Amino acid sequence: MAGNLHVRNLDDDLIAKLKMRAARHGRSAEAEHREILRQALANESEPDFDDLAAELRKLTASRKQTPSEVLLREDRDER
Repeated sequence: MAGNLHVRNLDDDLIAKLKMRAARHGRSAEAEHREILRQALANESEPDFDDLAAELRKLTASRKQTPSEVLLREDRDER
């Protein structure tokens, strides 16, 4: 699926550098932008669930934890 990406408010110096880089690689500025993004994201990987869960456990380790059955009982008792 092809899409469009618009980047606003770039510094003139950055635009000039991108155009010079594109010229060095024999590409259009647009093709160079695509290649830069492709390379930047090529090694990105989504963290797996176990890693995210471990990180969350570390972040919440010092917090007081209330077991879910206690919360459920409190909610039922309020009705």
